Amino acid sequence: MSISAAPTPRAGGGGFHPRGAPRARVYDAALNGKDNYEVDREVLAQVRTVAPQVNDLAWANRDFLIRACRFLAKSGIDQFLDLGSGLPTAENTHQVVQRVNPQSRVVYVDNDPSVLVHGRALLAGNSRTRIAEADIFRPLEVLGNETVRTELDFTRPLALFHMGTLHHYLGEDGPALVQTYIDALPSGSFVAIAHFHDPQTPEYSELARTMEEKFIHSPMGSGRFRTRDEIQAMFGDLEMVEPGLVRCDDWWPDGPHLTPLSDVRHCIVGGIGRKR
Repeated sequence: MSISAAPTPRAGGGGFHPRGAPRARVYDAALNGKDNYEVDREVLAQVRTVAPQVNDLAWANRDFLIRACRFLAKSGIDQFLDLGSGLPTAENTHQVVQRVNPQSRVVYVDNDPSVLVHGRALLAGNSRTRIAEADIFRPLEVLGNETVRTELDFTRPLALFHMGTLHHYLGEDGPALVQTYIDALPSGSFVAIAHFHDPQTPEYSELARTMEEKFIHSPMGSGRFRTRDEIQAMFGDLEMVEPGLVRCDDWWPDGPHLTPLSDVRHCIVGGIGRKR
């Protein structure tokens, strides 16, 4: 959820002026992080007027990312391409997978200047993790990036993450965009996607569309809640890992849900597909 217009540089100095609300900072605010400004919290508050539990969207996405990382690392994958990685927070991709296999290589891709600055500072002492600057909605730009090509071996299986990113892509050619990535992956690779979802049920569809309207008319400028069929199409002909495309909370949870899911948690789904 991090791809956005660059923040405006402060005149005559480093850092960034908190004008506008880049998605990475709004996401950070939703995760109760510290790398956000009042304008970002205001955007979150706008959406909270119709969905008081909107923070749960961010947490459902994050928790799914963590479980996906563990699953893939334990399955033998030791290369990860994390697209639209966002601002560093607890349990980043490299921390989770390198706990399972310290030799795992991770490349984060983003084009938000604040993400790049924070990411490079965080990764300064980690020789097996890098961050690349590129537009994740331009697959050929990412795939041709020098850091991506140098750090990852595209002759061996790898995992590609589009976690909480594609709902910020408003074009109708989302499946073709993802397919460009899939075509570049070797056999045995995995693609993981988490995406805002319109369940198309009376009790949740209205909530999804109302949140979408709030996101689109906020400084973030996007947040499309696609249907299950629209999201599934982004996996192309990949073989879906059980249980398939489901609510993020239902993808191999760490335990039973001890309390009912909040309404917004029905509005984000995730899944992992494997390239034969």
